[in-house]
Amino acid sequence: MAALRKASAYSRRSVRPYTRKSSKKKKAYIKAVPPIRIVKYSMGDARGATKKEYGYAVRMIAEEKAQMRDNSLESCRMMINKSMDKDAPGQYYFVIKVYPHHILRENKTAAGAGADRLSSGMKHSFGVTVGRAAIIKSGKEIFHISCTNEKVARVARDALTKVKSKVPFRNRILFEKLDQQGNVY
Repeated sequence: MAALRKASAYSRRSVRPYTRKSSKKKKAYIKAVPPIRIVKYSMGDARGATKKEYGYAVRMIAEEKAQMRDNSLESCRMMINKSMDKDAPGQYYFVIKVYPHHILRENKTAAGAGADRLSSGMKHSFGVTVGRAAIIKSGKEIFHISCTNEKVARVARDALTKVKSKVPFRNRILFEKLDQQGNVY
């Protein structure tokens, strides 16, 4: 598998990326959609969340508009879930709040000797699908962890702090105490 391109190859922050997916094959530019690499979107004890047993919430919130690839989301999910299962098994509920809808494309060109006869450059440059990304707006919640007590909430905050280096934009972590109805104190 080829190496991933850096984010600056894809991100024009002010413009929504163009994706043409139509039910009529003749009008669709994207012929095949790549599979999503995220295995699960919610982990932990969901029954406690429905019974309002959780008194604390720890959330990661984006501070700028950006794209986050599905492989980055999956690596964050694995790291958070592993540390929460190790330190506080069964005392949390973890949810990923974003979904990678946007399809990333790449215009592959040949480089090297004789490449002028192999590629058309930017002449037909819509590109081939290479992956997916979630378009995240400023202020959007990315990860949400509900916890039973303050000790578990501190573990969740530490897990989100470890994951900050895997997230490709500025973000902040909110540590909140909830009342019986789920409202923030």
